[in-house]
Amino acid sequence: MVKNTLLIILLISTAMQIQAEPLTVISYGGLHVKAQGEAFYKPFEEQTKIKLLTGEYNGEMAKIRSMVDTKNVSWDVVQVETGDLYRGCSEGLFEQIDWSTLKIDEESDYVDGSLSDCGAGFFIWSIVLAYDTHQFKTPPKDWKDFWDIKKFPGKRALRKSPILALEAALLADGVKPADIYTVLATPEGVDRAFKKLDEIKPYIQWWESGSQPMQWLISGNVVMTSAYNGRVYDAQEEGKPVGIVWNDSFYDMDSFAIVKGTKNKEAAERFITLTMQPENQKIYSEVAGYGFSNKKTAALLDKKTLEHLSTAPEHMENAHKLDPDFWIDHGETLQQRFNIWISE
Repeated sequence: MVKNTLLIILLISTAMQIQAEPLTVISYGGLHVKAQGEAFYKPFEEQTKIKLLTGEYNGEMAKIRSMVDTKNVSWDVVQVETGDLYRGCSEGLFEQIDWSTLKIDEESDYVDGSLSDCGAGFFIWSIVLAYDTHQFKTPPKDWKDFWDIKKFPGKRALRKSPILALEAALLADGVKPADIYTVLATPEGVDRAFKKLDEIKPYIQWWESGSQPMQWLISGNVVMTSAYNGRVYDAQEEGKPVGIVWNDSFYDMDSFAIVKGTKNKEAAERFITLTMQPENQKIYSEVAGYGFSNKKTAALLDKKTLEHLSTAPEHMENAHKLDPDFWIDHGETLQQRFNIWISE
C-alpha cells in the first residue's frame, strides 16, 4: 500500500514537472510580438498553465541547424517563411506534424498550403508597394511606376534580397505575371531582371528589417518602397501619410514549426493547435493587419478590418503567389549573383 502511494506521488510529481516545463517560442519580432502575444501567447498560458518563453530572430536557419546537429535544442517552436520551412523539413530540422491527431478544423477550412508536413501556416502576408501620399498628385499604381524615375522622382526602397526584387523587376519590364518564374528560370531571364534593376540601382535604399520601410517613408528618406502590408496598415492606423498599392502585390504565409529533437513536442503541438483556431487568428488579424489562414476567421471580423487584409478578395484579384519551390531550386545561385551585383 505504501509502495503504491509512493508510486502515485512520484507519478503526480513527474507529471507536474512535465507540465511546468516552459515552452520556448521564437518569432520575427516587431509587430509580430504584440500580435502573437495577444492572439496566442496569453491565451495559451491561460488555457494550459504552461509558461511561455519567447524570443526573436531574423530567420537564421544556421542557428536551428546547429541546435539539431548538436542535439542541444533550446528552441521548441519557431516562426518560418515558406522557403525555410520546406528546406528545413527536407533536411530534418523540423518535426513532422500528424494533423489527424490535432484538434483543428477540416483541411478545406484552411488556405491551401496551411497544413504542411512540418508547418502550421497561421497568417498570410503580402509585399505591397507603399508610397508617401504627400509626394504625388497621381499615386503609383504598379511596379512599372516604381521604376519610373521621371514621373515619380526620388529614392525608393526594396528588400535586400533577390526574392521579390527580381520578380518585381520582370513585372516592370513587361513580363506577364503567369510567366515570371518560367522566365526567371532561364539565364536570359535572370540577365533581364538584373538589367532592369540596373536602371534604378542608384535610387535604391535596401531594407533588411520589416520596420525600416515605413520608418524611411515617414521620415522622407524614400518616396516609395516595397513593404509588408501589416507594417503599412499599422502606419495608416497611426494617421501617417502612407498609401498602399495592392495591384501586383506578392503573397505567401508564415508558419510555426517544431524544432526537431525538442523535449516539449506535446506542448508545442498544443500551441500550434491554438494558433490555427479562427478565434485566435481573428485577434492576430485585428492587431497585426495580416490575413488569416483559417477561412472561418472571416465571419468573425468586421468589414473595416477585412478591407485592410491581404486575404480580401479585391486584394487577391491582381496579387501573385510567391513560389517557394522556385527559390528552393534557384535561391542559392541567385543569392550569390545578387550579392555580387549589389556590391559592384
